[in-house]
Amino acid sequence: MILAGDIGGTKTLLALIDPVAGVDKPIREERFSSKDFPSLEGVLAEFFKNDESRPDAACFGLAGRISGRRCQTTNLPWMIDADSISAEFHIPQVHLLNDLQAVAHCVPHLQGDDLCVLNAGQPESNGVVGVIAPGTGLGEAFLTWTGNHYQAWPSEGGHVSFAPVTVEQLELLEFLERRFGHVSFERVCSGSGFPNIYDYLVATGRYEEPEWLREAMRNTIDRTPLIMGAGFERKAPICIAALDLFVRILGGVIGNMGLKVIATGGIYLGGGLPPRILPRLQQRDFLDAICYKGRFRDWIKNIPVSVILDSKAALHGAAWYAIDHLGDS
Repeated sequence: MILAGDIGGTKTLLALIDPVAGVDKPIREERFSSKDFPSLEGVLAEFFKNDESRPDAACFGLAGRISGRRCQTTNLPWMIDADSISAEFHIPQVHLLNDLQAVAHCVPHLQGDDLCVLNAGQPESNGVVGVIAPGTGLGEAFLTWTGNHYQAWPSEGGHVSFAPVTVEQLELLEFLERRFGHVSFERVCSGSGFPNIYDYLVATGRYEEPEWLREAMRNTIDRTPLIMGAGFERKAPICIAALDLFVRILGGVIGNMGLKVIATGGIYLGGGLPPRILPRLQQRDFLDAICYKGRFRDWIKNIPVSVILDSKAALHGAAWYAIDHLGDS
């Protein structure tokens, strides 16, 4: 038996899994509000309060940087220690993964309805695979072939400097430099980046901001769903422009990863945003933005690009990692 976890600033998802039955058929699965607990140990105590059995191994995908066997979570005041959890809950093996590394571990197991192919390309067998996840932030990871399986590697590529490729993107960078100083791709290509794009478009004066939209903005804490939804549904030109700019910048991020890791095995889009704007990603300008790489344009066209539709990819990836390492010393 294994325990898999997807630990984020908003929710913690835990699943007890029998590997024989499969990771998508958990014996028990529960969702917790992360902010209701002082630590991961508190969540685990609640999960196991009526169950004296213990798994043989556990693996947790975490939004944070792993250092050894410990992790300070990014959006929670939790210090997670694998050895402490192992001792307190009598779990022989406890593994910690970066959340995008967990998603990457799931990629080799995705099939059929788990994916939507945006560009079929010409994949190379056992080629390097890239994973990009625009959600609240912008996560990146990649996989390399070891000779008998894929090994997933974490990355902080979402925090590299934003590199404009059009006059409009250059103006966006100049606007955000005054606000933030250093501007990463995450500042413009994530859920948290959507309001930054919107504020830039307001500042240009090129678009009218409808009164109904201003009123809705005043009455919401998270502006991203409002901006993205109004753009996707074509309710307001300023929101359409924000979505268009986001999509083209995301295309650039994908092309960059294709070049950096030579992702001939394909690039997979995870995170919460791509499935919500899938029809917009199927438009021609998105693929054009991916391929806008000068002399490498034709080469980039051969890289397959797919959207991950499995909403629990991080949880399932953590489960696969625990299964693959059962019995390791």
